[in-house]
Amino acid sequence: MKSSYKFSNLLGTVYTGANVLFTPDGNSVLSPVGNRVSMFDLVNNTSCTLPFEMRKNIDRMALSPNGTLLVTVDKDGRALLINLPRRVVLHHMNFKTRARAIQFSPDGKYFAITSDKTVNIWKAPGHTREFAPFVLYFTALGHHDAVTNVNWSPDSRFFITSSKDMTCRIFTVDRSIDFVPASLSGHRDYIVNAWFSADMKNIYSISRDGSLFQWKNSTYAAMHEDSDTEMVEVDEDGNEIVRVDKVKWRIQKKNYFNSTSIKVTEAQFFAASNLVVAGFANGLFGIYEVPNFTTIHTLSISQKKIDTVAINVTGEWLAFGSAALGQLLVWEWQSETYVLKQQGHYYDINSVSYSGDGQSLATGGDDGKVKVWNTASGFCFVTFSEHSSGVNAVEFAKQGQVLFSASLDGTVRAFDLVRYRNFRTFTSPNPVQFTSLAVDPSGEIVCAGTMDTFEIYVWSVQTGKLLDILAGHTGPISSLAFSPTGMMLVSGSWDHSARTWDVFGRTKSIEPLVHQTEVLAVAFKPDGKEIAAATLDGNITFWDIQEANIVGTVDGRKDIMGGRKKDDRTSSDNAASGKCFNSICYTADGTSLIGSGTSKYICIYDVASSFLIKKFTISKNLSLDGTQEMLNSKYMTEFGSLEELEDEGSDREERVDLSLPGTRSGDLSVRNTRPEIKSKAVRFSPTGRSWAAATTDGLMIYSLDEDILFDPFDLEIDITPETVIEALGEKEYLKSLCMAFRLNEKPLLHTVFEGVPPDSVDLVARGMPEKYLFKLLTFVGMHMETSPHIEFHLLWVTSVMTAHGRYLRDHRGQFQPVFRALHKGVNRVRDDIATLCDSNQYTLKYLLNQQAIAARKEAAMQE
Repeated sequence: MKSSYKFSNLLGTVYTGANVLFTPDGNSVLSPVGNRVSMFDLVNNTSCTLPFEMRKNIDRMALSPNGTLLVTVDKDGRALLINLPRRVVLHHMNFKTRARAIQFSPDGKYFAITSDKTVNIWKAPGHTREFAPFVLYFTALGHHDAVTNVNWSPDSRFFITSSKDMTCRIFTVDRSIDFVPASLSGHRDYIVNAWFSADMKNIYSISRDGSLFQWKNSTYAAMHEDSDTEMVEVDEDGNEIVRVDKVKWRIQKKNYFNSTSIKVTEAQFFAASNLVVAGFANGLFGIYEVPNFTTIHTLSISQKKIDTVAINVTGEWLAFGSAALGQLLVWEWQSETYVLKQQGHYYDINSVSYSGDGQSLATGGDDGKVKVWNTASGFCFVTFSEHSSGVNAVEFAKQGQVLFSASLDGTVRAFDLVRYRNFRTFTSPNPVQFTSLAVDPSGEIVCAGTMDTFEIYVWSVQTGKLLDILAGHTGPISSLAFSPTGMMLVSGSWDHSARTWDVFGRTKSIEPLVHQTEVLAVAFKPDGKEIAAATLDGNITFWDIQEANIVGTVDGRKDIMGGRKKDDRTSSDNAASGKCFNSICYTADGTSLIGSGTSKYICIYDVASSFLIKKFTISKNLSLDGTQEMLNSKYMTEFGSLEELEDEGSDREERVDLSLPGTRSGDLSVRNTRPEIKSKAVRFSPTGRSWAAATTDGLMIYSLDEDILFDPFDLEIDITPETVIEALGEKEYLKSLCMAFRLNEKPLLHTVFEGVPPDSVDLVARGMPEKYLFKLLTFVGMHMETSPHIEFHLLWVTSVMTAHGRYLRDHRGQFQPVFRALHKGVNRVRDDIATLCDSNQYTLKYLLNQQAIAARKEAAMQE
């Protein structure tokens, strides 16, 4: 078995706080998910999580104007400089204080980052090797309270800061001018954001109480009754430069939103169209046109406050994030449609299950929702909200077309994944709470174990009737599993035993398998001859079904031991008493077993030797409890940990706890608690190429490292159009085609593609690296619509499918849009040829008929 699994993606969580960003092309959204960054491609409908991890949750992000450099800052002020296209970390930096805002200048030469009451301007790092990528340019002083935001002028010479001291200040990075920082005051609440207009003749500022001010410049010359020529100068190229340093700012107009008690939480400005987008604490957002303050659009997207707003480069798409709901939305305001609408589970994920083909994942959470995720795109495509309490187990059946879920609300529900509806609901005669679920391989029988009556209920899926009640356990049923043959059911219980049940037999034989402590999870080996049971003491016991004896034992407590909570009195080495596996799963071939539990580790064992193969760390996020091995004593005080106290909000609205229904005043003494790192469920994919774990951070996907394919042309530096044509002239068709894909120039691609002789197509297709298959098939699908060389394209498609069929089958989720385009192109060509053939056939018949008529006329004339 291969153990080189790498972190692949993070599902189940789409937004946890901080700001979201659009890429410069406007087609992708970057969203912070805990201490990681997820990237959502809105055009190709895919998502991925960047492979790096920060020390704590991300607080702020900024992207350079050209989209290559990403700066992420966590809650401690530690930053990472990332090359976004290559997805590698270039540099680590510690700003030592929490940053409320960070912004690159439009020309990409500087970036500004707030530090409490000051703003530091740094020279932006370049793409070359530098001794110090971050160089401090100067520090802007003057505010008397924390700076909330910073924004640059369009010419990158000035920047404006907004603060909690209810003022805005204008600074410059141009040291050649004699500039005195201007202060704009007049708001009655702290300012959320402030911006320059596109012509730099207006400034717009918005405060938390819902007031939007327009500031107009008035020149010194006008005040002294002179001409206003000093305000505008002309540079060497003849362009006008607005001299912000030569003006004073006056309030031109005051505008107020029609809400007195609802606060503005976030606002952004799109200078090209003079649009202001404001998000409110009640989940409402509005789009307003300035300076006329015309309301263009308002919409309520949630019941919780909007934490972030972002506008793409064209101003058509708006991104909103709500951390309380874990919700991320992208709204196209002109057509009033959702481009993206994703939401993770509100609470913990309790269970996870793979479909038979490994293309879908189902999760059930404490929020009572069942979500189904596409493993290829990373998006949730359906959510079922019929349950009224936490969902403890989910299982697929019928080749992934039916999904079953068991909940604490006393129901087991069956969902149709073709029509997306709840078509069957199974209940018990008396109200119970279901904690476990199992479906036989045929999908005809479903079983569920209970928390309170210690019984197992058996239903028929076809009729929905209760067939049997299996009694015998004296403790809650923690886990159920059907054998692969479907003839036997195994159950694990808190009564220190696992039992095998002959569900379909006449004898109803029951075999108890006694353990020393409570059984938390059971799993059947794929051959159906062995059972694995995980117990509360951290052990995993392997049982032979035929003989009912123990064939192996794994002492896993020492393997998953690790991590110290903030209030632990003992060290992590001695705190192994509560460490155990609560979910186990065999691989498809049965040679290995994976287990997860109340620890930051996930372990994979070899079944034959009972040895630990590999141990994975779920997360290194210090914002979670239990990720550290050693605690720092300097953070401990008699009132508790300083880290806990620092998490409290500075404003009254951030400290009030309104979590209880019906409360209005809230509890001011509330203390935030850090979630504990753990994993409640783990499952292997049926293909064995990946596995998924339901963790505190979300649904983490680990897969074999196959996406990073070696490309020999990565080592080449002299790939130019001339060398491509030269390689084509030397009849090195494979090399020239790969080099053309690297350059990605359409005229050059057409030349090389059509320059490959038909008798060499099969040979070139066999040698084509897997990295270029997606580009090749996409190009063929697009080129097929305009080119007359029909047989040539069909020959390419046939050769590629024949040579790389297995790879395309294993990655069919990734290649689905390409297959659709090819199918569409081939069908169009077929229809065109069929229409042409029919037309030619009718034309030939007409001509033959005309010939026959002419012959008859000639014969008649001769007579």
